[in-house]
Amino acid sequence: MKLTTMTKGLSKFVLRTSVALPLVLAPAVSVTVLEAVGISASFAQAEAAEQKTRKVPAMRENVFKKLGKVQEAADASNWPAALAALRDMEAGKSGYNGYEIAQMYYFYGFVYYSMERYKDAIAAYQKVLAQGAENLPEALEVGTLLTIAQLYFVQENYDQALNYLNKWFKVAPNINADSYALRAQAYYQKGDEAKALSDVNTAVSMYEKEGKVPKENWFGLQRFLYYEKNDYKKVTNILEKLVKHYPKGEYYKQLAGMYGELKRDQDQLHMMEAAYLAGALQKEKELLNMGYLFMGNEMPYKGAKVIDKGIKEKKIKRTSKNLETLAQAYQMAQELQKSIPELEAAAQMSDKGDIYSRLASIYLDLDKNEKAIEVGNKALKKGGIKRPDQLYIVMGMANANMKKYDDALASLKKALKDERSKKFAEQWITFVESEKKREEQLAI
Repeated sequence: MKLTTMTKGLSKFVLRTSVALPLVLAPAVSVTVLEAVGISASFAQAEAAEQKTRKVPAMRENVFKKLGKVQEAADASNWPAALAALRDMEAGKSGYNGYEIAQMYYFYGFVYYSMERYKDAIAAYQKVLAQGAENLPEALEVGTLLTIAQLYFVQENYDQALNYLNKWFKVAPNINADSYALRAQAYYQKGDEAKALSDVNTAVSMYEKEGKVPKENWFGLQRFLYYEKNDYKKVTNILEKLVKHYPKGEYYKQLAGMYGELKRDQDQLHMMEAAYLAGALQKEKELLNMGYLFMGNEMPYKGAKVIDKGIKEKKIKRTSKNLETLAQAYQMAQELQKSIPELEAAAQMSDKGDIYSRLASIYLDLDKNEKAIEVGNKALKKGGIKRPDQLYIVMGMANANMKKYDDALASLKKALKDERSKKFAEQWITFVESEKKREEQLAI
């Protein structure tokens, strides 16, 4: 049995849960901000460290002190004071070298970011890069490119986010799995699913080769992109990993749906049962689907228990149709006594006589002939019976069992009118007439 309602909902679920915006890697609010951008309390140490990678102009002590005032205000989260100190610096920037100007705008970017003035932060960081590679330590250039890319993410400007991400890829010394995952999200947001899939696959592969478990949202994006390509085998493989490493009821349900698409019925059943036991099935359709799966896999009693529990917990509506389904599950499990009250309730709710007709047959099987006649008459009174010929045969047999031969013959003769029951009715008529004649002879 295919759970189409689950697989149809997969795409939306994946979109909601798998693609999160990256966190902006802003500078830390502490005295280490100076050191993070290449400035040390010892100018000689800072200059020597930078010469190992890229030679940049030296920072003079008076500029360092001005940046120290900015830092002091930033440590106190006094952003107006930090901006005032920066503007005071900017007024004299004509006397600064490129490296010093870059550091000033870097701090501007940090302060604006902290104030959530993201457009101003982007503009400030762009001014850092505008000072040219000859004035920027490599770490500062690389970090600024990434920060701008992420700020554009926050602004939902994915064209520019990708622009700066690709620049960052060209200069960053260590491109790792997280880097590819970040760019995959940018490509996805841009609608370039092919490149997004390529990058997220690279990210997942790099982690797995290192023996690490890829992040949940990486699997989520990967799963969604393969689902859009209708590659259900890949989707199934990814969901199996999610169930193993990030077990959640929602993943159980989705994996069950994929197993259904791939005709892996037993796997579908086991995964749905896992979802049920995990409490992930709460909606009426989900619980009924679980019941139908058990019934379809020759476990009707389990199906009955699921539906019965759902009705008692008011997760499944107590309708005529649902009660009839519950009764059917009990019947399939040979629990006829348990099916009767459910069918009685269903029959009372129904505006047609079909359920009473079925109930008459059950009472006949249980050798409760009077009840079979009683509910049979209720069925006829309600009307709308799909196979009245079958009901007439049941009532004929019940009357015959009670030796009410004339009533039995009257019912059986009505069944003769339907070609589908004619032969069986004729056989019973012959038997009843024979029994009636035998009883009459015994009475003489």
